[in-house]
Amino acid sequence: MNDMGRFRQAVVRWAAGGTGAAEAGASAREAAAGAGLRTVVLVEGGSDQVAVEVLAARHGRDLDQEGVSVVPLGGAMSVGRFVDLCGPQGLDVRLAGLCDAAEERFFRRALERAGIGSDLTADGLESLGFFLCHADLEDELIRSLGADAIQQVVQEQGELRAFRTLQNQPAQRGWTVEQHLHRFMGTHAGRKAQYAQELVANLDLDRTPPPLERLLAHL
Repeated sequence: MNDMGRFRQAVVRWAAGGTGAAEAGASAREAAAGAGLRTVVLVEGGSDQVAVEVLAARHGRDLDQEGVSVVPLGGAMSVGRFVDLCGPQGLDVRLAGLCDAAEERFFRRALERAGIGSDLTADGLESLGFFLCHADLEDELIRSLGADAIQQVVQEQGELRAFRTLQNQPAQRGWTVEQHLHRFMGTHAGRKAQYAQELVANLDLDRTPPPLERLLAHL
């Protein structure tokens, strides 16, 4: 594991607090220095991290080499702790991020409390490098790629039969195909990250979801 990977692991332990927090903080600082860390990108979960990293690679960029670390928060309510640790009151590196529109308030409050902007609107967040998904990343990918293209990827993953089974469940009847796909991606642990990787890897770059495109351009 390289320094950036060690930083990601250490900062998550640091943010969790507890008896090992001080040791994790020291490890995070050491790894950050070794990696030449300059930007931390705060995203809600592992699927968002995968999507950002795969999209960067498709553009020929190695974020680790650029000193950019994409860190999953494990939920938007944790963002304040990460902002405190990585922002002006902590490591003092540049921050950016990606979040669901419904979780905007957690990001806005964390940034304002840290002195990074005030009375922030969605446009204000974007000016700071924080970009909002309309509902969530899966919704953005579904709307950008279209249901037919995503079902093709589901078939390539050998899961079309499982998807059809979900569609035929009584609770799912009457839903749109797009709603079925969104539900399907969240039914098993790890499936969101699996499809984030596959969908971004197969994405026509001209149809990149706007929040992902703007975030990458900002970095």
